[in-house]
Amino acid sequence: MKVDLFDFELPSERIALRPARPRDAAKLLVAEGAAPFADRKVRDLPQILRKGDVLVFNDTRVIPAQLEGRRGEAKIGATLHKRVDLRRWQAFVRNAKRLRPGDTIDFGEGVSAVAEARHGDGSFTLAFAGDEPVEALLERAGTMPLPPYIAGKRGTDAADRSDYQTMFAREDGAVAAPTAALHFTPALIEALDRAGIGRETLTLHVGAGTFLPVKADDTADHAMHAEWGRIDAETADRLNAARQAGGRTIAVGTTSLRLLESAAGGDGLIRPIEGDTAIFITPGYRFKAIDGLMTNFHLPKSTLFMLVSALMGLERMQAAYSHAIAHDYRFYSYGDSSLLIP
Repeated sequence: MKVDLFDFELPSERIALRPARPRDAAKLLVAEGAAPFADRKVRDLPQILRKGDVLVFNDTRVIPAQLEGRRGEAKIGATLHKRVDLRRWQAFVRNAKRLRPGDTIDFGEGVSAVAEARHGDGSFTLAFAGDEPVEALLERAGTMPLPPYIAGKRGTDAADRSDYQTMFAREDGAVAAPTAALHFTPALIEALDRAGIGRETLTLHVGAGTFLPVKADDTADHAMHAEWGRIDAETADRLNAARQAGGRTIAVGTTSLRLLESAAGGDGLIRPIEGDTAIFITPGYRFKAIDGLMTNFHLPKSTLFMLVSALMGLERMQAAYSHAIAHDYRFYSYGDSSLLIP
């Protein structure tokens, strides 16, 4: 499909620079089947969902993966993208023309890394020096990797350390937040529990590739960056049992959805999975594992807008986004949310 089909105009003032407070006060656009759109709040979920439904959250934790350093006199920026091993990460590099394999980048605070190899997409493998865990080095020298559409309008500050982290964050490794889950609070979880709505967690370490624009003219020519994920056998069994009992599987975020779909067979059953996935979902895809999706509003011509269009239909999503813009919804990572049930 032509990538231009997924374009739309978004007024810049609709881009949220801070999250709603409290988090569950964010707006929720409900699109269910062909029914009229409903304007609700995230805190209304216990009344919207059914007893027996299961929400599936991503428990990845965002690390301070944005680094600023120097190679000699040259300023070098690095955004860690994907772990290679205990000391090596693949990273997107700013001012990469000033960096060659074998060069050392000094990131300050006693943190340095050698640029080992340049990859075809322009990224580098960085090998961090010393014996300290890389996570400890990042806590000292790194900052939270806010999306470009936020970082370009304001600096990262102390509030982002907590704002850009979900309440489920447990497994270190993401360089972008699974933003749909940013809206959840302990009070909302208690209300969902009382309503008989289940919850499960999986892990998908979101990579910086989620921010990259689609440069191809046709979706067939776009290559997704791989991300590491895991669903254990016990979680897969519980999800399958809940669905067979009539409950709906609602992915909280496109990251949860992509891993669930990667783990599902043609029979709709979810199998345990551990490893990389580069699944790219566009219109025409047949969903196997999920019955709905809770997700924020995405960028034009992005792989994520393609995904929601695959779930609901392109015309339906174009109408939903037009509704959201007209009704003052806030967009992107710190913005409002939607509940999409085909």
